[in-house]
Amino acid sequence: MVCTPPDTARCDLGQYRAAIAAICTVCTGVRLYCLISGLPVQNDGMTTDDAPPLYLQIAEQLAQLIRNGTLARGEKLPSVRELARQHAVAQTTVVQAYHWLEDARLVTARPRSGFFVAARPVSLPEPTTPRPLRRAREVSLDWLGQRILGRKQPEDIISFSSGTPGPELFNPDRVRRAVVRAAQRHRNLLCTYPASSGHEDARRALSRYAVGLGCSLDPENIVITGGCMDSIALCLRAVTQPGDVVALESPTHFSFLEVLQGLHLKALEIPTHPRHGLSLDALQLALDTQPVKAVMIVPTLSNPLGSCMPLSERKRLAQMAGRHGVAVIEDAIYNDLVEVDEMRRSVKSYDTTGHVMLCDSFSKTLAPGLRLGWLEAGRWADKVRAIKDLQAGGQSAVLELALADLITQAGHAAAMRQLRAAVAARMDEVRHIIAAHFPQGTRVSDPPGGLLLWLLLPRALDSVQLHEACLAQKVLIAPGTVFSASGRFRNCLRIGVGGDWSPAHLAALRTVGDMACKMLRQTLQLRAA
Repeated sequence: MVCTPPDTARCDLGQYRAAIAAICTVCTGVRLYCLISGLPVQNDGMTTDDAPPLYLQIAEQLAQLIRNGTLARGEKLPSVRELARQHAVAQTTVVQAYHWLEDARLVTARPRSGFFVAARPVSLPEPTTPRPLRRAREVSLDWLGQRILGRKQPEDIISFSSGTPGPELFNPDRVRRAVVRAAQRHRNLLCTYPASSGHEDARRALSRYAVGLGCSLDPENIVITGGCMDSIALCLRAVTQPGDVVALESPTHFSFLEVLQGLHLKALEIPTHPRHGLSLDALQLALDTQPVKAVMIVPTLSNPLGSCMPLSERKRLAQMAGRHGVAVIEDAIYNDLVEVDEMRRSVKSYDTTGHVMLCDSFSKTLAPGLRLGWLEAGRWADKVRAIKDLQAGGQSAVLELALADLITQAGHAAAMRQLRAAVAARMDEVRHIIAAHFPQGTRVSDPPGGLLLWLLLPRALDSVQLHEACLAQKVLIAPGTVFSASGRFRNCLRIGVGGDWSPAHLAALRTVGDMACKMLRQTLQLRAA
């Protein structure tokens, strides 16, 4: 395809052929942008055998243009006939694409007017970066985090604590078919003990999957585990001893604090920007002044902030790890949920010294019930395998091969795009409600994907008290204090849009906002009196 804007520079896309042979992402995106901009478009006939359906290519690329702001909210989109003519496809294909975008709440149809980019709430200010802490702390978690995030909730509770998609966003039939195929083809494995590191074919499939993370990994160095937290715990056991200091994001994932407490490790919280992630300048100071043995980080869609570390910073982090001889334990569990493809690239992809330990699972994207994760431990690979042998042995080889089947299927990329679109629709709904019902001055993160929002409420609001008031109304929210070993973030909330989702959740979130406004007014009145 060649795009030739009138009286402007010529844009030759032939050079991208090799890079986009898998899905033609750039080509399709530029074609759509040229169409929207009124530029002439010529189709050079580039196709791939493994490409997703054309309607999905068109829809996903329009979605990306909408989410990155290239197509403004409220902007009119090409007619069905015009888009079909430009792409030389049937009008029904374009209708499918527009219906997909409607389902994702990215476009709206207006009778006798056409399709328009859906409106979003006014831009909300982002939370600020927390101040640094001077010393590491022993982790001692109280009952609150366990009540909110550590146990199954009663069925009559409307919960905003989940960062995992609900059953309706997964495809259980696809998973079931993969498990049945694996059990039929490898029934003999049901009667043998599994290999501790995982089945060879599954490790080979994970190595191919890791290419999408920018990594070239030897399958022999991959270890399959019982989940991402299992992987992280194995890595920590390999590089630390009780009493050691571990640096991590602030705020951080509650499960990280749990595993640090269980291993008797100290937490050193590093300030983390809500958009750009962990401050490497602050981390550098910590490495220079404190006995840090490991760094735990979620570079893509961190939990709870949803931040994404720029690629230049990921490279810098890998270099810092090599210089200081410190292990970086990277959690890539949310990488498939990010809307910007380049943000899938891992810190591990920049590692030249073996100091980055990559951990991942598919519980957020395929099926939490499989309970499978994996890791590549760099220079500590042998030590991790030895610990794994002593600790738990292997997982079910049949399930490992079912997972390998799922992630190598031609439809996997399309399934991830559908999941991202559905999640984005939920996030847009939630942001609308926050803008309309939460107290003035509330700051909200704006992550490029994922299922989590971080709210910085007015300073006078106590999120723990708000949690208790909401719980009395059978609504569960997660106050910011459970995401810190130091009890910080008392005026913050994490809102998760995972789990079951219904109109009742939207009504409950309005209630949370209204209660926050009421509590703020009461607090300010008491202070004034």
